[in-house]
Amino acid sequence: MTDLLQAGVEIRRVRYTDAVAQRLVAAAMADLGARYGGTGDDTPVDPAHFDPPGGAFLIAHLDGAPAGCAGWRSHGTSGEDAELKRMYVADAARGRGVARALLAAVERSAAGQGRRRVILECGDKQPEAIALYSSSGYARIPNFGYYRDSPGCLSFGRVLSADW
Repeated sequence: MTDLLQAGVEIRRVRYTDAVAQRLVAAAMADLGARYGGTGDDTPVDPAHFDPPGGAFLIAHLDGAPAGCAGWRSHGTSGEDAELKRMYVADAARGRGVARALLAAVERSAAGQGRRRVILECGDKQPEAIALYSSSGYARIPNFGYYRDSPGCLSFGRVLSADW
């Protein structure tokens, strides 16, 4: 899967265990650790959950260089929900449309595998992420998942368009 979503941004599907993906995930964990303390997101993650048809992991390249990542995995037993995980954009690439391109690619990928909704957990110390999700049609939903009982946990969801 390769999507050219806007000038200079290219999205590629990779395995979660890909070396570039792991460097970006490590940077994401460092960013979360700096914001919240600790080691980042402690949600248990099985790399196989990001393999089609039950998920996907994507890397964004900006002008040829790795700039961000995001993945989705099936959530629940209905087969309708995709959970967004490991959304991250490198500092140098922020403000250039990379996050919006990744989010759109995740939505298309999930819809292509029959998912009807994307859900996610976010923290209250991530104002950029909250602004992105809110401006992309996501609305607050009841907290779920690993951090559902944590102070500052914010959960969002968006119903996917039938024409994706």
